[in-house]
Amino acid sequence: MANWTASDIPSQKGRSAIVTGTGGLGYEDALALARAGGEVIIAGRNATKGADAVKRVRAEVPSANVRFEQVDLADLNSVADFSNRLRDQRDSLDLLINNAAVMTPPERRTTADGFELQFGTNHLGHFALTGLLLPTIVDVPGSRVVTVSSNGHKMGGAIHWDDLQWERSYDRVAAYGQSKLANLMFTYELQRRLAAAGAKTIAVAAHPGVAEASFETGAPAGPPAAGVAPPSGPGAWASSAGGVVCSAVLMRPVCQPERTVYLHRGTPVDGGATRPAQPPRMHDDGRSPREGERPPSWCHRPSGRDRSGSEAGLLGLELLTHGRR
Repeated sequence: MANWTASDIPSQKGRSAIVTGTGGLGYEDALALARAGGEVIIAGRNATKGADAVKRVRAEVPSANVRFEQVDLADLNSVADFSNRLRDQRDSLDLLINNAAVMTPPERRTTADGFELQFGTNHLGHFALTGLLLPTIVDVPGSRVVTVSSNGHKMGGAIHWDDLQWERSYDRVAAYGQSKLANLMFTYELQRRLAAAGAKTIAVAAHPGVAEASFETGAPAGPPAAGVAPPSGPGAWASSAGGVVCSAVLMRPVCQPERTVYLHRGTPVDGGATRPAQPPRMHDDGRSPREGERPPSWCHRPSGRDRSGSEAGLLGLELLTHGRR
């Protein structure tokens, strides 16, 4: 696993995947899966960008079975319409890669349903999409729900229960971190429930490393990670499908090795050591643990005592059922 690259993806012939996001990691995921022979649906808000992504994939893989479907994750009616179309078209789905994201808009914005934009898009939109498509996934052997989180979940380090929608005081970086933490907690709770039900699918989360990506609202150019010197030259940080597609086609749930791979024009320059995944156990007040507060086992799974972790995992259900809080 330490030297894994996208070229190690096994054949995906006969398998189908939905990838949210038309550029950056979403495009690279779609390209890698198409190269492996899978059927790929690229899902995104912008039809022009979606058509361009399909065209680019076909230019790289002339035999690719790829198409675009429109969905706006910041509009729950759009998510429902997309899911209904997909369920009408097909009975089964092998891979759902929840990748698309909004990152750090300078001013507070809201979704069509009134949720803070980052939380509403990155977490709630994918939460709803997963729930609506799960009946097509859950009985498929070897199926996966992959949610792209980020080490950015440490920025802000908490679910802000007292101001979940950042209505009183907006911090764009902490709001992004909250959305990525919600992605993680949703994944852990979904996996716990899938395992308890004996489902054939698993839920995993991925940290994609440092990559140039096409976010809805751009972050500053270049990688944000501390301690990693950026390669020089324009466009040096290239999008990598490695960590995400590895999760989609190979990884087992939660307590498996993960590797962050940084790419310089497609060449690994600093992958870091392979280490166990680090689920961010929640404190009772909703904080993520600080460095010295991690539980003894890296592979902690939420239990009945981890009230806040389980609540965070189910937060989308409460909000989508009862509205903003």
